[in-house]
Amino acid sequence: MAKKPELDDFRVPYFDAGKKPSPFDLGSIDQASKPFSLGSKDEDGVHLAAMTAEIDKSQEKLHAQHKQRVLLLLQGMDSSGKDGTIRAVFRDVDPLGLRIAAFKAPSEVEAAHDFLWRVHAQVPAAGEFTIFNRSHYEDVLVPRVLKQIDQKACERRYEDIRAFESLLVESGTTILKCFLHISKDEQKRRLQARIDNPEKHWKFDPSDLEARKQWDDYQQAYAGALGATSTEKAPWFIIPADSKTHRNVMIASLLVRTLQGLKLEYPPAKESLKGIKVE
Repeated sequence: MAKKPELDDFRVPYFDAGKKPSPFDLGSIDQASKPFSLGSKDEDGVHLAAMTAEIDKSQEKLHAQHKQRVLLLLQGMDSSGKDGTIRAVFRDVDPLGLRIAAFKAPSEVEAAHDFLWRVHAQVPAAGEFTIFNRSHYEDVLVPRVLKQIDQKACERRYEDIRAFESLLVESGTTILKCFLHISKDEQKRRLQARIDNPEKHWKFDPSDLEARKQWDDYQQAYAGALGATSTEKAPWFIIPADSKTHRNVMIASLLVRTLQGLKLEYPPAKESLKGIKVE
């Protein structure tokens, strides 16, 4: 009997500080696979709804407790489903205490600072659940592919990222990093759909086609970044994402497990409420 897949089977091995970082083999994960699907879209939809309700309950406790912090980081090639993940997985989550930060090309002011300056300002505060739609990892992907930084500079940035994420964890932040892994063929279908549907034109950026021409270079850059920055404190998970439904189910499963591990509880009243009557 085949072994039932577990979430940790899709975790990138932890970086070993005593060794030279080795790229993660993205080819080892089939983008079209659906290991956490229950078998049909309808079944997955019911399962997802139950998990989003659980996420909402946990997020309310997180906000009420006002101590711990959670950061979900979504990375992936253009059209891999970062926006769609947020819409589907957090559709039933109370926006109170939930915040989304999207990172595009740095502005002139942001570029004048170190590459983590703009990111640190967006990390979650106590009691907050923050989602990064793209992140500081853009600064070890785009500049590397465009040859704006060399390998030595890239490795220094990996080191800075590991230290930065370690600081966040030590300050009470739980970090979950998801790489939405789609195939080149699936990206082609999704980009063409944006072009063919007038209601999706706003989502299409001609620069996506330029990045697509450098697909192999970006895959190599991702493999290097994943291998160098997956740590016990801030692990990377590979999400097979050709199936949107499976992508959502798997990320929701990771979130439910992570939030349950925090053992969140509603805080007690600051003083006894016994005998109080509202007139």
